[in-house]
Amino acid sequence: MPTTVDTWVPTHRLDMMGEPCPYPAVATLEALPQLAPGDILEVISDCPQSINNIPLDAKNHGYEVLAIEQDGPTIRYLIRR
Repeated sequence: MPTTVDTWVPTHRLDMMGEPCPYPAVATLEALPQLAPGDILEVISDCPQSINNIPLDAKNHGYEVLAIEQDGPTIRYLIRR
């Protein structure tokens, strides 16, 4: 899996900073079906458990996790519908 996010330009952004788990994962799964096929959702979270939940949930629902980037407590995900 690529580690850089410079390759993709997100079409939608979901800012979940400050939201406790499981809200970032739940909101991600609610947002993805509303996107057009091929759209890329950027999710920003500082919930430590989201590193496990969000990529696994996205893959289990048939979405493509393009990148995961961590900068201190902030985690950025790029997921393609």
